[in-house]
Amino acid sequence: MHTNPTYSSLVALGDSFTEGMSDLLPDGTYRGWADLLAARMAARTPGFRYANLAVRGKLIKQIVDEQVDVAAAMQADVVTLVGGLNDTLRPKCDMGRVRGLLEEAVEKLAPSCKQLVLMRSPARQGPVQERFRPRMEELFACVDDLAARHGALVVDLYGAPSLSDPRLWDVDRLHLTAEGHRRVAEAVWQALGHEPEDADWHTPMPATLPPGWVMRRVADARFARQHLLPWIARRLTGRSSGDGLPPKRPELLPYEGQA
Repeated sequence: MHTNPTYSSLVALGDSFTEGMSDLLPDGTYRGWADLLAARMAARTPGFRYANLAVRGKLIKQIVDEQVDVAAAMQADVVTLVGGLNDTLRPKCDMGRVRGLLEEAVEKLAPSCKQLVLMRSPARQGPVQERFRPRMEELFACVDDLAARHGALVVDLYGAPSLSDPRLWDVDRLHLTAEGHRRVAEAVWQALGHEPEDADWHTPMPATLPPGWVMRRVADARFARQHLLPWIARRLTGRSSGDGLPPKRPELLPYEGQA
């Protein structure tokens, strides 16, 4: 049932998914689903305020340490939290620790806002998803349990057929395209009780002929050279793509961006 609620503020926490990679704007910055959602909410509510504390590459411990207390102090109407997926993609991952940290985050955030929003993150079809599926589904089971206990909403992007389509993922195979982010914003918009602007966001795109063998191999080689090898190098040296980067939008200020 759609209630068209009025919310006056939004704070988004997380990693590259919430920062908006790879929804690239002409000026070289990223937009992403959270900015799109904020723009819609701002269009309904004069003086609407928005903060986005997300930084690419962050693990759940970093999100808890660097973002959660800051967000809780803002006392926003809506808080979105998406984290832990980067942990599951590491070769070594203590899922018990991840669950504990996620619980700590939810216990702090839920009382600080009118509505906490959690997500079952989307996953691109392919060998990476299959390899890490057990960890991902363990993480999402934790998300479901915490939501039930703390009155949070869960947006199920993992179960949406459209968002597993490789065509909605950037060439790095880790981040959604602009169309993917648009669909995520629509999913959260509806979960918050608003009338749909795209009732079929979860519906897969029309089928097209897949690229030929040669084109797939060329794409694989480009992906390995430009994205996979640098990612492996960062893991081996303990670095992150977000090292030294500030939060995307660290203060809860009136939002005048465009959708």
